[in-house]
Amino acid sequence: METKINNITVKTVGTEWDVYFDMALEMLSEIMKNNAAGKRTVMIVPVGPTNQYPILARLVNQLRVSLRDVWFFNMDEYLITPDTAIDPTDKMSFHKRMQDEFYSRVDAELLMPEAQRLFPEPGREAEYDALIEQLGGVDLCLGGLGINGHLAFNEPCEPGEMITAEQYANLGTRVLPISRETQTINAYGYQRGDLRGMPKWCITVGMKQILAARKIYIALNRDWQHGIVKHVLRDEPTAAIPATLLQGHDNTTICCYESVANGLF
Repeated sequence: METKINNITVKTVGTEWDVYFDMALEMLSEIMKNNAAGKRTVMIVPVGPTNQYPILARLVNQLRVSLRDVWFFNMDEYLITPDTAIDPTDKMSFHKRMQDEFYSRVDAELLMPEAQRLFPEPGREAEYDALIEQLGGVDLCLGGLGINGHLAFNEPCEPGEMITAEQYANLGTRVLPISRETQTINAYGYQRGDLRGMPKWCITVGMKQILAARKIYIALNRDWQHGIVKHVLRDEPTAAIPATLLQGHDNTTICCYESVANGLF
């Protein structure tokens, strides 16, 4: 089922697994369409969710779909300090999770070169944004939704911060402290509740790069996301809930399963 609320298409599927399958199909469809047209595919991709990646890898291998002209720009990464990324072998590293859950599963002859598997790096933020532009922009940006309405690690502005929705929408890739809310929900989801062990810093692609994508796809794979998506869909666009800025984008889909969607319409 699909419906539209404040310019955002909301797609409802049956179960959590169906969200991952739908997300994998969205990625595969974009790649196959561009391959057929002889064009490169540029995507901004998340770690969270990640269960779509093994599905996508299996489809790529079985259908023999080449990724040789596909570019993946990861949304974000944890930092140990504002200048130092987490060790790429750490279990919390997004580098590691992409390798384990996708890159290592794709047949070598189909996989994109390592130079086309990109992550933002402290001190090289402008280069990251410039490369996206040089490649002609993003065909498809995929992501999840934070409990406080963040996209990637674009954390909400505090009430006292003087920034408009328009100004926030123009922010590029940058280093940020991770909010207490995000640390807590991620500790619950990925660290067995070890809040003290959570990284306190991150680097994130900006809302400018997300909103400039030709297509945006947001996957809701947790029951608690019902609470925040209500505000994303119905509140006025505000820097206090970054995902509300999606209302101004012309091709955004939010995919959720039935228990998340219950009560939205």
